Amino acid sequence: MSIRFAAAQAVSSISTWGLKHVFRRPAANFPGKIALYVDPRLLANLRGKLTRGSIMVVGTNGKTTVTNLLADVLEGSGVRVVCNRTGANLDSGVSTALLHAKEADWGVFESDELWLKKMTPQLKPTYVLLLNLFRDQLDRCGEIDRIQDSIVEALAASPETILVFNADDPLCATIAKRASELPGRERTRQIAFGVSESMGLAQNTVSDATMCQLCSSMFEYDFRQYGQLGAWHCPTCGFSRPALDFAAQNVEFGERELSFDIARPQPNAGESAPARPIRAAFSGAYMVYNLLAVGVAADLVGCGNDAIQAAIESFDPKNGRLQRYSVEGRSILLNLAKNPTGFNQNLKIIEKDASPKAVAFFINDKEADGRDISWLWDIDFEELSRQEGCVVFAGGIRGNDMQVRLKYAGIPSKVVKNTQEFLDELAKLPHEMNAYAIANYTALPSVKSALDAAESEAGDPTNCEAGDPARETPCSNSPRFAAELRVEPLAQGRSGVDGAESPAQAQERTPIVIAHMFPDLLNLYGDGGNVRILSERLAWRGIPVQVKRVEYGESVDLGDVDLVFLGGGPDREQKLASAELMRMKDELAAYVKEDGPVLAICGGYQILGKTWLLGDEEVPGLDIVGIETRRPGTSADRLIDNIVLSSPLATHPVVGYENHAGRTYLAEGVKPFGAVVSSVGHGNNDADKADGALCRKVLGTYLHGPLLSKNPEIADWLLVAACERHARRTGESAPALARLDDAEELAANAFMADKAGAK
Repeated sequence: MSIRFAAAQAVSSISTWGLKHVFRRPAANFPGKIALYVDPRLLANLRGKLTRGSIMVVGTNGKTTVTNLLADVLEGSGVRVVCNRTGANLDSGVSTALLHAKEADWGVFESDELWLKKMTPQLKPTYVLLLNLFRDQLDRCGEIDRIQDSIVEALAASPETILVFNADDPLCATIAKRASELPGRERTRQIAFGVSESMGLAQNTVSDATMCQLCSSMFEYDFRQYGQLGAWHCPTCGFSRPALDFAAQNVEFGERELSFDIARPQPNAGESAPARPIRAAFSGAYMVYNLLAVGVAADLVGCGNDAIQAAIESFDPKNGRLQRYSVEGRSILLNLAKNPTGFNQNLKIIEKDASPKAVAFFINDKEADGRDISWLWDIDFEELSRQEGCVVFAGGIRGNDMQVRLKYAGIPSKVVKNTQEFLDELAKLPHEMNAYAIANYTALPSVKSALDAAESEAGDPTNCEAGDPARETPCSNSPRFAAELRVEPLAQGRSGVDGAESPAQAQERTPIVIAHMFPDLLNLYGDGGNVRILSERLAWRGIPVQVKRVEYGESVDLGDVDLVFLGGGPDREQKLASAELMRMKDELAAYVKEDGPVLAICGGYQILGKTWLLGDEEVPGLDIVGIETRRPGTSADRLIDNIVLSSPLATHPVVGYENHAGRTYLAEGVKPFGAVVSSVGHGNNDADKADGALCRKVLGTYLHGPLLSKNPEIADWLLVAACERHARRTGESAPALARLDDAEELAANAFMADKAGAK
């Protein structure tokens, strides 16, 4: 034993004792963190505690559930296990788990995707279990390509580690293909799992992988499950879902249960192996993938089906993931959701409950969550608006933003300052109404703590069964309950509209046409929410509107369009979109010259200029607006932060979020969208303290958020321009924009302006 290793163990023991006995705090991270300072080779030295090996679990969604359940399966089989059950998934958390453990057979460790490459060189895991990859915390993790590169590096550093991956996810399959081509891994086994048949699920709006990463063609699907998961193939290069070594078959869903069989379509012995039946009291398609991953990994380490099923039936981690409470006779389900895919799957669970219900969404923007919450606009909350008898609340640090998002989905909501206020409001509703609390990463612990306390004080048993969803319950959207909660039931049109056009006037008009350019490619940061905001603000005023989604390979006659929207996307997708836009260059230039309004965000903003940044390369743009975007020079830093502007287009501050690498410079005579007035944020470049560009009726900016969600004056400036163009184009009179009640938007605006230190 080296002196460093001995010293590391000593400081770990001392810090663990102090945290537990003096400060009364969990010792899940710090002991390992301080020990790593003493011995950087700590994990390598601790690896000897694991006599049979280790499994590292990685993926955007489901890591904690899969890790804990897999550890339960192994322990139920009589295997000694070390596991970082609390979800402390950096090297410090894994080190702490090993430092606290005695000798064991297997280590089962959850790992952050970007930290995997720091651990595999020392830990040399037997298996890496790769669950999925979805867009998550773009301001911290960057685009998914960066995460893929990091996982490939991790596998390169441990050539004998077997990759077990979700083949239904093309992003995971791409990692598997790249890993198989690495020096030293040519003969290393890889194991693919997936769902062999369609689960018949309704599809959501945004997918994180529409393009083949090998040849930049668009994927085609025999069937799609959710997100980008499914039976995919590239029609150009032939890259397709790998043959499945383990497959979920005969998937069936009940309201609160699911079942499927795990089959081995290609068993090593060459004969069909018996399928393993899985039954679980869980809801949601994502749990099929989680349980399948557990079953596959358990099979690989020699656990039988009885141990798997027993662990599933007794699984109750009480960590806020699908945790059910009973508070004064009311069933409350708590779950984590930290990205659009996870949120959409939670909404599917809520929608299965057809009875009146209460739902609360808690959203924070701390570092672990990602400061940018634009992703809320990639969630299909509109599905919830079709649920009758649903009372909705918005909470967390960014509760105001959540309320705005719900407003544009047609869902009235009330902001609650904490979980206790939510519980107080629940007390005004019939106890038979189920409730759901969905929280993102750092919001979850406080919500869980409050629900734990409420259940304990009420003296109700845990793991209660909710009431019959088919029961007769007073509708929570009835005037009595709505009045108590001060949440108005949704009506046709929008309350607070002063001077909206009558239905008869609206029928006489042709619609305002908004062209959403390449939403299948340019869909980062929730920027498509801008189109929803524009269309809703017209509809609330009784003005007919038509949104044309112009997807890749499609064309549009801009002569019939009143407003053009361009978002931003990953480099590969932006390259495809820019090629399509270059073919439209003359038509776009003519449209702009005729004062056609354009809203262009981030990559879409850059493409309008003389040059723009594609990765690290400066490439020609449309040259419609007098701007140039260049590499950052000696600085490799992206400009990432909240930002507030003072703009001539608005009387209120303009708030948003920036995340870009390119530095944009305006030609002489081109005015910026606004001057930076916050204590954080940069704008176009490191020096000018201004963002965006205004040219005729073109508004280009780096502001996400999406931009228009908290800046209704900017939305209406664009709509006035669109109405004026429509009048010129059709000969009809331009409709006046009636005043809207923008209280929710302006509350969110004021909160963020203050938070960003606006002057």
